[in-house]
Order: sequence, then structure tokens, then C-alpha cells
Amino acid sequence: MDLILHHYDASPFSEKVRIVFGMTGQAWSSVITPNMMPKPDLTPLTGGYRRAPVLQIGADIYCDSMVILDELQRRAPLPGDRGLAGLRGIGLWADRLFFQATVPVIFGELGHLTPKAFIADREKLSGRPFDVEAMAQAAGPMQIQWRGHAAWIDHALGDSPFLAGEAPGLADASAWMNIWWLKSALPETYDRLTAGLDRLEAWRRRMAGIGHGARTEITGTQALEAARSVRPADPPSHDPNDALGLSPGDPVVVMADDYGRDPISGTLVAARHSRLILARETPDLGRLHLHFPRVGYIAVPGKT
Repeated sequence: MDLILHHYDASPFSEKVRIVFGMTGQAWSSVITPNMMPKPDLTPLTGGYRRAPVLQIGADIYCDSMVILDELQRRAPLPGDRGLAGLRGIGLWADRLFFQATVPVIFGELGHLTPKAFIADREKLSGRPFDVEAMAQAAGPMQIQWRGHAAWIDHALGDSPFLAGEAPGLADASAWMNIWWLKSALPETYDRLTAGLDRLEAWRRRMAGIGHGARTEITGTQALEAARSVRPADPPSHDPNDALGLSPGDPVVVMADDYGRDPISGTLVAARHSRLILARETPDLGRLHLHFPRVGYIAVPGKT
């Protein structure tokens, strides 16, 4: 079954997935989704979930880069990754603490160039003001924190070419996201904040040489047809001891706990310790299974 990634090229969370495709040499199809609403070829698949990236494998839809990497690791394990528990912790560090330092560093310098439509979209997504002036004021202190995060990577590398050892792994993909984003957006600022971190820079160059695997562009219409033409794959078994206390077939609502809290409703397929799968029956696409991580997402009984 083809791997279809709904993403946009400037998305740092999408880059984390693209570089894993490069590490594994996988072939994948690319659907470019807008960086703001509306997203007419994405939200019919996700029931309203709008964040990028989203991985589609037939009628199975994986929302959030954490569950995407989890699924890719299940299908094509990367060498050097010993168990996923620690790797998920590295992913949360990169997605939240490091990312929250990167945002004001970048938009503190580029915020005045940001289109008003993008600002309005991100305010709706986050539920709080996209305050360019505040980010400009915070940029200085956050640059110090950003260098601190980068120095952690430099130190962790030691004498190894990659965080995962002799070959790159999921830890490298997670750490790469914010390094790539700042280097792409503000190369001079990146060079200043990483001065003297020689192991980090050598690692960045190795990571940049990995590429993105075999990428083929397709249209959103083709992706929708790929979902329409198949049924979801057989799901994993449901954990009867799951703390949610629901059984397969019960109505459930899932939403992110940080931003982009659009509630997604469906019926429970399976609740596991690492992911929750809900089903949506749609008149146009038929039955879809949506996969969400447990950490970082809230699931509650009922319908929206």
C-alpha cells in the first residue's frame, strides 16, 4: 500500500517525517496541502484535523508526526533504535520545548514579513494572539535557550556520527527538525547560535545529505480516491484495561492538548497504550480509520 504524505515543504514537523523516508529509502507520494485553512483535500480524510503532516496509507489516516513515526518504525525499523519509549521522549522534547524556542527566534526576525492571513490562521489554530512584537522581544532570551538545546545534541553525539550510533535513527529525525528549520529560515542566525558546536554542524551536514527517499507528487484528488477504493487495514487488538474505559464501537472524541484543538469524533476501533484508533463513516469516502497518539492528545467519551 502506497505511503501518502500530506504536507508542505516549509513544515518542520513534515521534515521530520521526510527525513525518515530518506533514512529508510522508502518510496512515497507527496500531496502538498496549504499551510493554512481551507484544506479541501485533507480535512475530508481527517474529520477536521488540520495540522501537517498527515500520513495516509489507503483508508488509514495517521494524524501527528509522533504516531506517523511510530507506524513507519513498525513497518521499516531503523537500526540503532533500541525501544520506542525513550525515542518518544526525545520526540516530545523536540516537538515542544525545542520547537517553542525556535518559533520566537524565527518569527522574532521574520514576523514583520508574515502575511496577515497566515497570522489570523495561526491565531485560530492556537487560540491565542500571534503577537509578532512579543516574539521580537522574546527572540533574544530564546536564542540563548535555543543554543542550549542545540548544545545538548552536540554533547549527545560524542564520537558517534549520529545520535542513534553509526546509522541515523528516529532520535536523529526528531532532533533534526528544529535544526533544519532555523538553518533554512535564518542561516546567519543559525551559524551564530551554533558557533563552536562542531559535532553538531558535522552531524547537520550528514543529515542534510540523507535526502527524502523516492518522492513522487500526486494530487489531493488522487489521494482521496486512494482512500475511497479500499477498506482500512485490520487494526491491533483493543486493550480492555485502557484507562479510557470504552469498548470498540463506543462514540469517542479526540483532540490535541496544546494547539489545533479541533475535536474529531468517531467510534472507537481500538485503544492502545501508544495510539488510539477511531472510525469515521463518510458518505463520499466510506470507512476511514484515524490514528492518534495517546500522549499529547485528549480522548473523551461521546460525540461533538
